Amino acid sequence: MSGGGYADKDEVLDMQARFGGSVHDRQARRNCTAGIGLMKTTVLVAEDDPSERTLLERMLRREGFDVVAAPDGESALRLFKETQPDLVLLDVMMPDLDGFEVCRHLKRNPETMLTPVVLITGLGTVDDRVRGIEAGADEFLSKPFESVELLARVRSLLRVKSYTDELERAESVVLTLARSIEGRDPYTEGHCERLANYGSLLGERVGLSQAEITALRRGGIVHDIGKVVVPDAILNKTSGLTPEEKTVMQQHTVMGEHICKELKSFKLVLPIIRHHHEKLNGSGYPDGLQGEEIPITARVLQIVDVYDALTTERTYKEAFSPQVALDMMQTEVDREWWDARILAEFRQMVEVSLAPHG
Repeated sequence: MSGGGYADKDEVLDMQARFGGSVHDRQARRNCTAGIGLMKTTVLVAEDDPSERTLLERMLRREGFDVVAAPDGESALRLFKETQPDLVLLDVMMPDLDGFEVCRHLKRNPETMLTPVVLITGLGTVDDRVRGIEAGADEFLSKPFESVELLARVRSLLRVKSYTDELERAESVVLTLARSIEGRDPYTEGHCERLANYGSLLGERVGLSQAEITALRRGGIVHDIGKVVVPDAILNKTSGLTPEEKTVMQQHTVMGEHICKELKSFKLVLPIIRHHHEKLNGSGYPDGLQGEEIPITARVLQIVDVYDALTTERTYKEAFSPQVALDMMQTEVDREWWDARILAEFRQMVEVSLAPHG
């Protein structure tokens, strides 16, 4: 972000001096309630039997829900894309694409995986339920079902969905704020997205868990969100910072953690925000952590943050080539700033991406 992802421009300027470098979401919800304390909701019903489909439609509409209906699995997926429903009722036994496959398709897609899916089935074996669980179904109803039970389960799942939507909206606000900070400096355009991409790929290479990789993707976007409190005069200064200005700049890590700490889904992101400027020898900030004390996710983001700052033009520097940037970073590894193993993995990743294909 502004001020250099190497973060701070003083560090980049110091490197240049030593190396002879020159200095130069989801659509808005409908209003109105559906009689259960939730905003107006849409339910997608997929059922090949016309009489049962009509029964479900009437039952749900009577309770105040908007309803869209499909006679088969393929139509259900098309309708889902068009209407973005809040919940899906799927008959299992449908022609062509059955309910298991439709459910599996929805739950594999990150954009739709949080939408509740209820499988309605006349199949009663354990194997059938296991298939449903493996497909990602949130609930099961056996035919013939009781309308009271169906409506109770629908309401329960929609309440959970409303809480999830609130979290998504809160995350969206934070991510939008982070991107707006990047917009304060046209020289850093795309920095957040590149870090999210680099960080998640590098995290995968070094063997991190899926939860940690997701945290790195989010951390790439929000790691410098605390710079919202840093004045433009400091953020966009083209020369070195004074000691007082450095103190203000360094507070962005603590402030960023403070901004995001109420988001429970950001639990693994907070250490990235706070510690991405620490150094292995303890000379970083804000806590002077050393070696393994620095969370590995923060050590991964450090590498990609430094690399992106060095290889892109900023108000205070020209862009270095990938090879020069990696060599410069290696000298910092020798000074015990960055993690040698992670840099080695990143170097391989970059060299593979730059190698001619054919």
